Amino acid sequence: MAGGDDLKLLGMWASPYVLRVKLALSLKGLSYEYVEEDLRDKSELLLKSNPVHSKVPVLIHNGKPVCESQVILQYIDEAFAGTGPSLLPADPYERAIARFWAAYIDDKMTPAWNKSTMGKTEEEKAEGKKQSLVALETLEGALRDCGKGKPFFGGDSVGFVDVVLGGMLGWVRAADEMHGVKPFDPERTPQLAAWSERFGALEAVEPVMPDVSRLVEFGKMLMARLAAAAAGDASN
Repeated sequence: MAGGDDLKLLGMWASPYVLRVKLALSLKGLSYEYVEEDLRDKSELLLKSNPVHSKVPVLIHNGKPVCESQVILQYIDEAFAGTGPSLLPADPYERAIARFWAAYIDDKMTPAWNKSTMGKTEEEKAEGKKQSLVALETLEGALRDCGKGKPFFGGDSVGFVDVVLGGMLGWVRAADEMHGVKPFDPERTPQLAAWSERFGALEAVEPVMPDVSRLVEFGKMLMARLAAAAAGDASN
């Protein structure tokens, strides 16, 4: 496998952004060293590799760090262009469209979804749910338009937007268990629901997906921590 000793990924197992990079590396058939980070006690390597944000993921290739998940995906696609499938299309317009929808996922869908589950008040959660439904319906239309009736955003094969959204799939499944909420609702967004089943079943995807029950436990811990912090704020 290409990559090998030249590639190192600094990550945290539950991060959907780290999962994106794992998915891209798996789809490309690239081998790499994975280093799990404790985000409460960040390593010197992480702080040195990403001094601006001090966040994961960081991909280190030949000793040079690349930060931010979408930037890393594009880097992998270009640096290993002759290896595995291309994530971004060759056509400049289609490439721009893929980048647009990938940005939409991070700028619109994810914040709304986070607000719907981790909002500080019930009103905030309700507003987040409303925004999330709109964002997902918009994304349903994007899948229909970008995929042109084919299985993935990339068409017949997985592309950039599939990987960006695929990073969220573990938490989509965990949300169903934790809150009884199906972010990709078969009735409201049938194409996204079908897409999630197809994507999750891919040979390159299954081995890198986090364990859902472990995500549920982690999610409960995060929510308990947020509730304790909110209670502390209220008592001050």
